[in-house]
Amino acid sequence: MVTKRIIPCLDIRNGRVVKGVNFKGVQDVEDPVALARRYNDAGADELVFYDITASVEGRGLFTDVLRDVARQIFIPLTVGGAINTLEDFDRVLKAGADKVSVNSGAIKDPALIGEAAKKYGDQCVVLSMDVARVDGKYHLFTKGGREDTGLDALEWAVRGEAGGAGEIVLNSIDTDGVKRGFDLEMLEALSKRVSLPIIASGGAGKMEDFKTLFTLPGVDAGLAASIFHFGEVDIGNLKRYLTENGVPVRL
Repeated sequence: MVTKRIIPCLDIRNGRVVKGVNFKGVQDVEDPVALARRYNDAGADELVFYDITASVEGRGLFTDVLRDVARQIFIPLTVGGAINTLEDFDRVLKAGADKVSVNSGAIKDPALIGEAAKKYGDQCVVLSMDVARVDGKYHLFTKGGREDTGLDALEWAVRGEAGGAGEIVLNSIDTDGVKRGFDLEMLEALSKRVSLPIIASGGAGKMEDFKTLFTLPGVDAGLAASIFHFGEVDIGNLKRYLTENGVPVRL
């Protein structure tokens, strides 16, 4: 049986971990190296590192911070932020990433997904989607949730899978930081359209939210930030709770 993954997320701005609500009202949290070390020791299955302003600021990802984080952990590390070319993939992989998350860069150049999958393997290519409801439809957003592309997010996911992506991170802007549970409706709609592993992001507020999340087919992992950052949910306790409720996880 495939175990479900628990993944903390480090949103990085100016070299610090930050967190907001609905992609807005961002506040400082902690040093990313110290936090990464803590999650590695706490039993996280993977870690996600997003340089959240790299794309909108038109610069490269902070690889110096990434290198420092990568040296501290022994779990898979997914990295995203201003990934626009194969050279960007190469740069962050050499800095310590195991997988590369691509969002805005793939929207600008959809061929990037297939090119990267061919060069580095599809297991290395993570399609990250920032999605919100617009007039009853799921729209794909870019530039850290600032810009509505007008693209249908579910259609985009289908294209990403066909292009060679190895897994999908679905970031629900509507539930981000709200702590009332994952966006089950959006996740279910996505799981009906793709067969790739889905990482759910946005909305976790308590341990029960993860238990409910993992009842959905196709959802392989739950990603969260603030509840872990601020000690509201301990990863070890969460995994024990899930095990007691029949959800297979790595202890």
